[in-house]
Amino acid sequence: MNRRNSLLGLAVLLTLAVAPPVWAQGPAAFTVEEMLKLKRVSDPQLSPDGTKIAFVVTDVSLDANTRNNDIWVVPAAGGAPVKMVGTDRSEDRPRWSPDGKQVAFVSNREGGPQVWVIPAAGGEPKRLTTMATGASGVAWSPDGKWIAFVSEVFPACADAACNERELKARDESKVKAHLADGLMYRHWTAWREGTFSHLFLVAADGSAAPRDLTPGATDVPPFSLGGPEDYAFSPDSKEIAFSKKTDAVEAISTNSDIFTLDIATAGAQPKRITTGPGADGGPQYSPDGKYLSWRSQARAGFEADRWTLNLLDRVSGERRVVTVNWDRAVDGWTFTPDSKAVYVGAEEDGQGRVFRFEIAGGPPKLVLRDGTNGDVSVTPDGKAIVFSRSSLTSPTEIYRSMADGSGVTAVTTINAGFLSAFTLKPGESVTFAGAGGTPVQAWVVKPNGFREGVKYPLMYLVHGGPQGAWNDGWTFRWNAQVFASAGYVVFMPNPRGSTGFGQRFTDEISNDWGGKVFEDLMKGVDYAEKLPYVDASRKVAAGASYGGFMMNWFLGHTDRFKALVSHAGVFNLTSMYGATEELWFPEWDLGGTPWTNPEGYAKWSPHTYAKNFKTPTLVTHGELDFRVPVGEGLQLFTTLQRQGIPSRLLVFPDEGHWINKPQNSALWYRTFLEWMGKWAGK
Repeated sequence: MNRRNSLLGLAVLLTLAVAPPVWAQGPAAFTVEEMLKLKRVSDPQLSPDGTKIAFVVTDVSLDANTRNNDIWVVPAAGGAPVKMVGTDRSEDRPRWSPDGKQVAFVSNREGGPQVWVIPAAGGEPKRLTTMATGASGVAWSPDGKWIAFVSEVFPACADAACNERELKARDESKVKAHLADGLMYRHWTAWREGTFSHLFLVAADGSAAPRDLTPGATDVPPFSLGGPEDYAFSPDSKEIAFSKKTDAVEAISTNSDIFTLDIATAGAQPKRITTGPGADGGPQYSPDGKYLSWRSQARAGFEADRWTLNLLDRVSGERRVVTVNWDRAVDGWTFTPDSKAVYVGAEEDGQGRVFRFEIAGGPPKLVLRDGTNGDVSVTPDGKAIVFSRSSLTSPTEIYRSMADGSGVTAVTTINAGFLSAFTLKPGESVTFAGAGGTPVQAWVVKPNGFREGVKYPLMYLVHGGPQGAWNDGWTFRWNAQVFASAGYVVFMPNPRGSTGFGQRFTDEISNDWGGKVFEDLMKGVDYAEKLPYVDASRKVAAGASYGGFMMNWFLGHTDRFKALVSHAGVFNLTSMYGATEELWFPEWDLGGTPWTNPEGYAKWSPHTYAKNFKTPTLVTHGELDFRVPVGEGLQLFTTLQRQGIPSRLLVFPDEGHWINKPQNSALWYRTFLEWMGKWAGK
C-alpha cells in the first residue's frame, strides 16, 4: 500500500472512532449500530384458509457483514411467530400451495438460489430446481400442479445443459472484457453478460423438468425496483399473463406490454393484450376469472407518469380504467374474494395509503391512511385484511384490520421491545407555501432526547427521484431517526416533482430541475428556520441521486448551509447522459439529448455554476453505480478541491446507487455524521 492509501485508511479509522455530536442529554442514542440490530420483516403471505401468515425476517450481522433471510409463520389472529425454515444461507419468497399443505420458497442453501418446497406442518424441504443459472420469483398455479419461476438464461440455449456449459465457460474464461452492439449494455450495477430473464414452469411434484415459457433475447419480467408482480396464473391454471419490454432500443423506452400464454396447449404462442406507448405491468386475474387487470402509464418515455388500474373483460373483450378520474398513481392492488372490489395502494400526502374501489364503479373509499401500508391480502370470507405497515418510528410489521380498515391490530411486534429504549419521535406533518403559493408538505422529526426550550441544529434532507417522496415510512438507507438521535431536527420536504400530491405537481419538475423546485426548497428553509426549536445558524443539508443533484445545485445557488453531503449526485448533465443506462430519463426530464437541447443541459447542470461554490461538502458514491456513474462524484470532488473548498470523498468500490452492505452502511453513516457535526457544531 502506498503512502497516500495508508493515509486514506488512517482517515477511515479516525472517522470510525469519532462519535456523532450530541447537543442534549436524553435517552439512549439510536445510532447506525443500533439500527442495524433491527430485524427486517417483509413479504407477508396469508394462507389459503386465512389462519396463518408466512413472512420473511432478515437478520443483519455487522461483524460478519451479512444479511440472512429466514421464513417465519404467525397466526393471523396474532400470537407467537415460529420459524418455518431457516439456515445460515438465505430462504425467502414463501408462497402457500393452493391447498395450504405446502410452502414453496427460494433458497441458496446448496449453492445458487433454487426453488424448494416444504410441508406446511413441518418436515424436510425438497429441492425442485437445479438450474445452473439459478431460480427466483416462485408462484403456484391455482390447481397446485405447477410452479412458475424466473431464471437468467442464455437465449440461444434450448436446455439446462447448454446453459450450464455457457455459464461455466464464461466464469472460467481468463478474459473478462465486455462487448456490446447496442445500448443498455449495462444496467443498475451489472453489465449485460448475454443472459436474459425468462419465465419458467416446473411440475410442483418434480415429475417434469422446467419449461421455458418465454424464449428469446427479451427479459420477462422486465427489470423493476418495485411494484406488483409481473406474471400471474389464470384461476383455471390454463393461462399465464406476463409483462415484457416491446421496443427494440430498451435504453430509450419505458414501453412494456401485457401478454397471455395458453400453457395447456403445446406450441401456443403469446397473445399481446396491450399496445399503448407507455408501460403496462403487474397483470392479475380476478378470482372468478372474469377479468384480467394490469396497471398502465399513458406517456412513452416517462417513468413517473400516473399509473392507472385497467380491466379487460375476458369474455366480452370490454376494457375500462377503474381509476380513470383518480389523480393518484396505483402502486399495487388486490381483488376481494368475490371479485367485486379491489384494494389499491397509493402514495398520498406523504403516506402510503390503501383505498377500496368497487368494480361496478364509484369513488374510492379510504381504508388505511397512517404510515406506509402495503402487501394487502383479504381473508377468504372478505371480512378482514392483512397488510404490512411502517412509519418514521417503526420498521415494517404485519397488521390486521376489518375490511373497512377499522380495528387495526398488530399481528407481529418483532422490533417493538428493542425500539422502546430509544423514545423515537414520530414524524410531524407540516405544510408551507412554495413557489407561487402552492402548498408543500414536509415531515419534521425531532431528536429522541428533545427538550422544550432547547434549539437544535437543522438537517435538511432532499429526496431522490426526482419523482419520489419522503413518506411516513421506515428506511434503512436514509434513516431520519439516526440523524435525529445525533442531535438534529430533521426536515424532509416534498417539493415539486414529489409523488402522492397529484400528477401535475409531479410533472412540474420536468425540464425545470432547478426552478420551481429550488424555490420550494428555499421557502422550506425559511419555514424551518422559524421553528422555535431550530438554531437557524447551524443548518446542514444532504441528499442522494436527484437529492445529490440538488446539493450540487445548492453549491452554486445558495450559501445558507454550513455543510452539505452529496451522495450519487448528478454534477455534469452532459457527461451523465453519456454514461447512464436508462436514457429515457434524461431525455424526458431535460427535454431531449445534449446535442438537441444543449442550452437546457447547460442551464440545469450544477457544474455550470462551479465558480460560485463555497460550502464545505462531503461527496459519497458507489463505483458500481451505473444510474449516476461514479465520474459525477469524482468531477464534483475535483472541482471542490481545485477551488480550495473544504471537501471529502468517500467511494465504495463494491456498491451501486445505494450503500447496502452492513459495514459499508455503518461507515457511510459515521462519516456523514462526523462531517455534519464538524460544521454544524461551530
